Amino acid sequence: MKHYPAIDVSTAEPDLALAIADDFGPTAVEERDLALRIFFADPLDRDRAQAALATRFDVAAIDVSDEDWARRSQENLKPITVGRITVAPPWAINHPPSAASPEPSAIEIVILPSMGFGTGHHVTTRLCLAALQTIDLEGRTVLDVGTGSGVLAIAAVRLGAARALGIDHDADAIQSARDNLELNPESRDVRFETKDLATGSLTPADVVTANLTGALLVRSAPALLATVLPGGVLILSGIQSHEATQVRQAFAGTEVCWERDEDGWVGLVVKKP
Repeated sequence: MKHYPAIDVSTAEPDLALAIADDFGPTAVEERDLALRIFFADPLDRDRAQAALATRFDVAAIDVSDEDWARRSQENLKPITVGRITVAPPWAINHPPSAASPEPSAIEIVILPSMGFGTGHHVTTRLCLAALQTIDLEGRTVLDVGTGSGVLAIAAVRLGAARALGIDHDADAIQSARDNLELNPESRDVRFETKDLATGSLTPADVVTANLTGALLVRSAPALLATVLPGGVLILSGIQSHEATQVRQAFAGTEVCWERDEDGWVGLVVKKP
């Protein structure tokens, strides 16, 4: 059974704690009353983050099993709706649709919760789902960088994209995304590949989604801009409010078409000339 390194942080200042933890590559955040549970890709990153946070906060290192995550998810995780899109775990799907179901244009996406990868419930993913619905995706190609659960690539095709490719450096993420694709048979022409943004050549696309971190977006701006076809757009998320100016500067020369700040996180849509 897979276990994930994490820390529990007791804090009334979650934005400050997340800003400190961001330097150590967190993969997921679970928000609680006056506390955060922050997950990392490996124990070394977790331990370094713990040391940095311990000077300000009460911090405990833990290892959490996927089984425990799934059990707690079944108890607590409910469907979330962003515009036309509802993301739901398998046990909460609406079959057959009830009388209270939304309009026929509504889209339901089934995502199996896994602690390491987004389910659509975190604000950064919600910002991406909202941003996707501001773009005419009909017939366009989409590249989802850092795909995680695959929810954005799946959503893009359901919204009209001709095809979508999701990439992630984590092979477990790609397996999770492929498992989720099987739960969404309406989503054709979606593929997932293991590829590292820093070292792999990226497939050019009309629309590129990058729900990463502010620091990684700044470092990767040249590669991401080179991947967007002329006249295409980038959806950027994972940006904390205090990082937004720096991220905009990294993507100078593009036009900001959409911007939203929610709970201290910023989503951007920028258009390449």
